[in-house]
Amino acid sequence: MINKLDINDDSQFDEAERQLSELAVLDIEFEEPPYDLHYWCGLHGKIFGDLFDWAGEMRRIDISKGQTRFCAVSRIEIEANKIFIGLSNDDFLQGLERPALITQLAEYYSDLNVIHPFREGNGRSQRLLFEHLIINCGYGVSFEKIGVQEWLAANVAGYHSNTRPLADIFEKSILLPAK
Repeated sequence: MINKLDINDDSQFDEAERQLSELAVLDIEFEEPPYDLHYWCGLHGKIFGDLFDWAGEMRRIDISKGQTRFCAVSRIEIEANKIFIGLSNDDFLQGLERPALITQLAEYYSDLNVIHPFREGNGRSQRLLFEHLIINCGYGVSFEKIGVQEWLAANVAGYHSNTRPLADIFEKSILLPAK
């Protein structure tokens, strides 16, 4: 993939991408809602801006992974806006008890994952978006114990309308609020 670092070796680039994106995330400060597609694009741009010229820009081609076909380019903004309007109407999930919050997070995460608005970096930027959402609800969050395969399996299950694995991830990752 063409990148700003002019690295052609996939394994070298993967390592550089991991390191730079992890450092970039550390510099991104929490912001309160509203959260919307524009906000998500901004997060993506901040995470991957040192790597790709197109960071923060929505993809211009249809994509899929395995049997999972993501939202058509022509529908990204329309479908994402519907989801974010629902999230706004649900007051960005503020005030929910932890079990209800976990259920709603899994539903919204699954719905937004199908949008997959970027060529690369959808998972990392979406997780950061959801970290902000969770923090705004008064909870801490750490996805460190969740492996790549667990995320992938949960996202595939969510694509097939089974959000239980995503709920399990949020159950393990959302920290109880400080009293």
